[in-house]
Amino acid sequence: MSICILRSESRENYNFVLLLLAMIALLRLLVFEGEASAQLGGEAAGIPSFWDPRARVEPAEVPGGRTLRVMTADDFPPLHFGGPDAVPTGFSVELARLACERLRVTCTIQVRPFGDLLDALANGHGDVVAAAFPITAALQERFAVTEPYFRFPARFVARIGEAPAVIDNDALALRRVAVVAGSAHEAFLDAYFPDIALSRHPNLFIAQGELRRGEVDLLFGDGLTLALWIGGRDSQGCCDFAGGPYLDERYFGEGIGFVMRRQDEPLRRAFDYALQRVWEDGEYSETWLTFFPVSPF
Repeated sequence: MSICILRSESRENYNFVLLLLAMIALLRLLVFEGEASAQLGGEAAGIPSFWDPRARVEPAEVPGGRTLRVMTADDFPPLHFGGPDAVPTGFSVELARLACERLRVTCTIQVRPFGDLLDALANGHGDVVAAAFPITAALQERFAVTEPYFRFPARFVARIGEAPAVIDNDALALRRVAVVAGSAHEAFLDAYFPDIALSRHPNLFIAQGELRRGEVDLLFGDGLTLALWIGGRDSQGCCDFAGGPYLDERYFGEGIGFVMRRQDEPLRRAFDYALQRVWEDGEYSETWLTFFPVSPF
């Protein structure tokens, strides 16, 4: 659902997001080390943690001399998109590069249409998929998938200066909240905030406009999509997040991980080990700050 929402944005806004993220990525790569050392290893600046610091993943090695072919798409910023000179980049892509460095293996990055990636993996045209495929039972039946390195939080958004002090059913009972009809976010509100007066819309664009014009008090939806909107020109600087993120797997899924063929189970374990080390060493936080100028968390 989150992917579909992002891909329904206008081509003009999509191109603007690509340009903005490419410029931000380039700037942060140039100046990051001096400015972000105090942020590493925690949840400052909205950086989530998906790893238990007490858990220890057993080291796993990739067979020596093997070159890993990492496949991605170029159409879903900030997770994977074409950067300067059309070089593939994005949060998923750069995490894959870091995992390869941690495992001391050579990796190549190949770009394919999003819809072709899983079949290409199954047919042996690549070894790892670094793209936003939600972790589902169907995906795990067909492929080996790492633990999630990103999840899609749900968030409330309010006009600046108008957010309620507390986000709960009682506090929102007298407020009007915009949501996309038929979405998981609508179902979540119906289940946990039954007293809210919902303004249901066929798409997020209409709901965003209603909030921007002050016709509703809040908007509830996918945190990643809303973070891009808050930081982009379409919001006109109207709004910001209210309250914290919601991560209910029944409604919003388990997130995304790197995908391998089932017979490459040792490679999955190696990537899980590498990702935990990348997080422990602060490189996950560095990469997060590069691609999420407005954190969805």
